[in-house]
Amino acid sequence: MFFPRRATQVEYFDSPDRTHSELVEGYASLNRVNQWFIFADPFQRSLPRLLGEEQCRELSILDLGAGDGLLGRTLERWASNRGWKWKFTNLDVNPGALALNPGARNVVGSALALPFDDRSFDVVIGSQMTHHFSDEEVVIHLREAWRVARLAICLTDLQRSALLYLVVRMMFLLARFPGHFQQDGLLSVKRGFRMDELQRFAEAAKISSPQVFSYYGMRLILQAKKV
Repeated sequence: MFFPRRATQVEYFDSPDRTHSELVEGYASLNRVNQWFIFADPFQRSLPRLLGEEQCRELSILDLGAGDGLLGRTLERWASNRGWKWKFTNLDVNPGALALNPGARNVVGSALALPFDDRSFDVVIGSQMTHHFSDEEVVIHLREAWRVARLAICLTDLQRSALLYLVVRMMFLLARFPGHFQQDGLLSVKRGFRMDELQRFAEAAKISSPQVFSYYGMRLILQAKKV
């Protein structure tokens, strides 16, 4: 079986010692990859289906591991084009990353201990950030996301598969990315999840009726709605 267990090696970019220039370079590379993989599309598809379009007209949304805030900005523009008002709060443990998104609602904090009251946001989202945690931390992270959500959570992450690994390797062969970014990208796939793993983590976090499904065989979407 391809990578039967999640890798535990820490990614280079996760170090809090990354310089400003490294952060700028890293997010420039990451945003190129995210755009190629249409990283906002799962949320654009899933949230209206999960909540209904009427409830999507105005939402407060917490983006976990938001980094430079590209996802929130992209979704905010998309919602605005539909006549909806989505207000984002960006949370990241690295203040340097948030500083790349000046003027936004930025909060420095850990997804393992969210500095918010219960049900503080209508929706909690996260894009490709859950795999940065150990198995034990994943459960804590999911429990915290569920706690501060009023309506729903919607998290996406990498599906640990041979298909994604080969796609990422081929992409890196064709594009010029820094060496350490390429290493992190392949390691991220190895740290990703299988569908049954993420389902078990969600159930261990006491999330009500979690749904985990594959997005084109390369990403997983975990969503759940509060009743």
